Formats: sequence, C-alpha cells, structure tokens
Amino acid sequence: MTSSIKNIITMLVLVATFTSCNQNPSLQTYFVDNELKPGFTSIDIPTSLLNIEQTSLTDEQKDAYKSINKLNMLAFVLSDSNVAEYEVELNKVKDILKDPKYQELMRAGNSTDGKFVIKYIGDEDSIDELIIFGNANEKGFAIIRVLGDDMSAQKVVKLYSALDTSNINESQISQFADFFK
Repeated sequence: MTSSIKNIITMLVLVATFTSCNQNPSLQTYFVDNELKPGFTSIDIPTSLLNIEQTSLTDEQKDAYKSINKLNMLAFVLSDSNVAEYEVELNKVKDILKDPKYQELMRAGNSTDGKFVIKYIGDEDSIDELIIFGNANEKGFAIIRVLGDDMSAQKVVKLYSALDTSNINESQISQFADFFK
C-alpha cells in the first residue's frame, strides 16, 4: 500500500471516530447518571401498566398505543436544602434540550407557576422519542421520555384523551403522580 492510501485510510478512521463520539450529553445519559441520586425520583413504566387495553380505542388511538414501547420519568424534587442543586440540574436539562435534534412541538406555562415544553426526536409523523419537560417553581422539575417506533404526534395527542378513561394502576406510579399535584 502506498503512503498516500495509508494516509487517506488513517484520515477516514479518525473522521469516523470523532464523528461517532458525540460529546454532547443526551437525555438518556442524564437519566442514567441521575436516577439514583438523592433529590431525584425515577420510574420506568411499560405501556402495559396503563391498562389502556381495557379502554375502547379508535383505530388512530390503537396505532398510537402500539407505537409506544415505554415511558421513562425522572423528577428532581425541590426542597429548602437543595435550591442551588435544583438550579444547576434545571440548567443542565435545558442545555441538553437546546440540541437541534430535540425539535419543539409545543410550549406553555408562565413564570409564576411553571412551564413545560414538549419536544421530539424524529419527524412529526415518525417520532422515535417524545419528551415532556416541565418545571413547577415550588416543586421541582420532571422529564418524561415516551419511547417508541414511528409514533405520530397527532395520534399520540388523540391517545392522551383515552388515558382519561383508562384504569391506570396508580399505586405503581403514585410517587411520580404526587409530583404533579
């Protein structure tokens, strides 16, 4: 092999190595790094826990339900003793969500009570991950990752209405549900 071919191969290997090593933190790594830390509450919810099979669903709702694999939830519970840590962690999550791969779907709330944003990875008709991030000024913040394959934003919104009539096993998620009260 000539030295110019070796140089080209070496350059390609280096480019591939640097390209594959994403230095930006992701929500997945943030979850893993913090799920067991004090101040955080986490839970993984399989879709079977939602008991939505017992509910009468439209075809679009069924499609949306089948496209969802599970939900990951992580919350930072604010207390008088962890206000500084809360600010640091809140800013970390906000910085992660600034990455252009997280596309914004919706934003709401106010500076008094709190805010939330819904973002997604993929495109609107083929979402791989839906992210709901909210912070309540007096309670802390929560991130919900809805993981699935080829989810549709429009269908997932319609599925949400079916959750009102489903018999969710709240004992399994009560610690997380209490955060939103």
